[in-house]
Amino acid sequence: MSQTASIWLVIVLAFCAANLPFVTQRLFGVVPLKDGKNLGVRLGELVVMYFVVGAIGLLLEQHRGQIAPQAWEFYAVTGTLFLTFAFPGFVYRYLYRNRN
Repeated sequence: MSQTASIWLVIVLAFCAANLPFVTQRLFGVVPLKDGKNLGVRLGELVVMYFVVGAIGLLLEQHRGQIAPQAWEFYAVTGTLFLTFAFPGFVYRYLYRNRN
């Protein structure tokens, strides 16, 4: 897999993983909850998904060669990017669907 394909794979995975907590009532899209999910559960799921996508990106980077060192700025930027990716799902769940 080329480096460009790896980058696009991580970006598409991040977008899908960021919206998953808001699109479904199941925990991580698999485990059904009888009471449904509230905003706290969705945010916790979002944090877990951030680390899962980060681990996949780390594995792809390790496969290509040496892992570049990351400081706190890297995590600040990727965290805000992940939250930005989650915005369409948040709007759908809490703003658009409840308009009626």
